[in-house]
Amino acid sequence: MTNPDARGADRHPHRTACLDARLGPSAAGGPKVLLENPSGAEGRAGPSRSGASRRRLVRGGAGGAAALATWALAGRPSEPGPVRRLRLATGPEGGPYNAFGRALAAAVAASGQRLEVVPVATAASVDNLRELAAGEVELAMTMADAAQDAARGGAPFARPVPLTALARVYVNYTHLAVPAHGPVRSVDDLAGRRVATGATGSGLRTVAERLLHAAGLAGDRAVREARLGLGESARALRAGDVHALMWSGGVPTPTLEALARAMPLRLLPLDALGRELRTAYGAVYAPVTLPPGAYGLREPVRTVGVSNYLTARGDVPARVVRALLRVVFGRWRELLREVTAGARLEPRFAIATGVVPLHPGAVDYYRSVYG
Repeated sequence: MTNPDARGADRHPHRTACLDARLGPSAAGGPKVLLENPSGAEGRAGPSRSGASRRRLVRGGAGGAAALATWALAGRPSEPGPVRRLRLATGPEGGPYNAFGRALAAAVAASGQRLEVVPVATAASVDNLRELAAGEVELAMTMADAAQDAARGGAPFARPVPLTALARVYVNYTHLAVPAHGPVRSVDDLAGRRVATGATGSGLRTVAERLLHAAGLAGDRAVREARLGLGESARALRAGDVHALMWSGGVPTPTLEALARAMPLRLLPLDALGRELRTAYGAVYAPVTLPPGAYGLREPVRTVGVSNYLTARGDVPARVVRALLRVVFGRWRELLREVTAGARLEPRFAIATGVVPLHPGAVDYYRSVYG
């Protein structure tokens, strides 16, 4: 079946031109990719660590989605040869990366493609990229800022990670949540207070550290960081053990929706700090708005958006990448349903992966869609 996003190509020739400009000629030396974000700061190199002792294969959760009909991929014969098993580094169980990984595994299983995707639970972005570099997984979900650091060999990566992008999938919204009736009414009020800033190895740690630095919350004004995952952060905020929590994810995030029903929340605006991050690190940070209604908000809240990439090792065969992307674009509604509301995945969005080059198989796929 023709991808629904591809059907608009003939009606919108400017989209094809845009894709051609980004992908460049398909020369033997490899695809050209537009570097949307040439600027960025590189930090001090840090030690690499393996997450193999922590990794757990995610079981279950695929039953309902696996039963979905394969009409989205009708007319797409599976590639010949043995079934190719791909391990996908996701994130902690219950988180959006984990939900995406489960949904992708189920969609692949129902597709008829000779592929198997096995989600692997991790701490998320930074941990995922280390796993990818070590060859512990073939695929990884990651936030764009962590991917940019990895591609350039900036901290916390000791050297550049040879990763490639398959697609820019959706956008994370940075949440800075505090009790609505508490003493914190602005980012400046966080000075000296205890703030949950994400689990070690998560992509949230990167944006949290940069936001706090941009806010001048260092030295005598530094916050007291609690390195907690989302579930722990929500419980700590409700119990009064932290004064604020930071989170980067889709809207609405179910854990925060549940927290907002249990206690009124205030979401602090981060747009001014976001402009500083964009100046320092480039287009991996973008302005986005938390809409009224989410988490009980009465007014929109401007904050910082960070894209999420589906990435792969460069040695994954091109034919495997093409087959995987046929599933991703054939079933994107199911893949994003539990991750972020109202998101839409289409090729002209998906190819915008900044300094991270597209995998040759991804280039082949996008060219096949737009001709």
